[in-house]
Amino acid sequence: MDEARARAILTEAGLGRGAELLALGENAVFATGDLVVKVGRGPELLDRARRELDVALWLAEAGVPTVRAAEPKPLSVEGHPVTLWQRLPDAVRPAEPRDVAELLRSVHALPEAPFALPRRELLDGVERWLRLAGDAIDPADAAYLRERRDGFAADAAALVPHLPSGPIHGDALPRNVHVGPDGPVLVDLETFSADLREHDLVVMSLSHDRYGLPSQAYDAFTATYGWDVREWEGCAVLRGARETASCAWVAQHAPTNPKALAEFERRVASLRDGDATVRWYPF
Repeated sequence: MDEARARAILTEAGLGRGAELLALGENAVFATGDLVVKVGRGPELLDRARRELDVALWLAEAGVPTVRAAEPKPLSVEGHPVTLWQRLPDAVRPAEPRDVAELLRSVHALPEAPFALPRRELLDGVERWLRLAGDAIDPADAAYLRERRDGFAADAAALVPHLPSGPIHGDALPRNVHVGPDGPVLVDLETFSADLREHDLVVMSLSHDRYGLPSQAYDAFTATYGWDVREWEGCAVLRGARETASCAWVAQHAPTNPKALAEFERRVASLRDGDATVRWYPF
């Protein structure tokens, strides 16, 4: 789904006037008036959209600062899930890793949700993303990522956690935190899961190792949270799974974006070479 298709769906829903594109990934995210509207890539994301709205209500009732839904149920427009959210006030500063840690402490203190949350199946999207990439990527690279996926899926299933398992955000990065006048709030709740809490912490460890997060910022994250996931022997397994998923995620954009293809090839080459020092770039 490209921007033109997403805008057509938005217009069909009666929400297209003056809409500003904020992000284009698994969802196209638009700001329009006092709303933020998320348009999902296809009908397979409808259940996830429903769950994201349920999660937002639950977190608000539990006192966790989070984005609020403007409508309790998703729309379905030409097979695409469309969810409506209250637009947040303008940010007062960029979110920092310590803000993420502060919110994760609140999330990780939550009891079991009053509705079913899935496991954090980090690798589930790999096949879909590679299929969307199609002939734009080298078939050998696709085969390599499928093999990595299968190996890390088996290894992850055997992990013994250090922390108690329970609700997690699932994609705990500063880009998913908005710092407004009242402080940091969580956004993008679609990967909310019930699984190893370590999933949320490996994200920032990988940001430090692959994406250039400064050591001082990472240290502030671990100090605020109260533990460094790198002390856990299972860290390398979750890191490897996330790297595999991150490569495949970029691949889906390769057919229409040469920069995405170049980034995909950079990432896969570094994995093949076993070089953990190669810098990756957010996409």
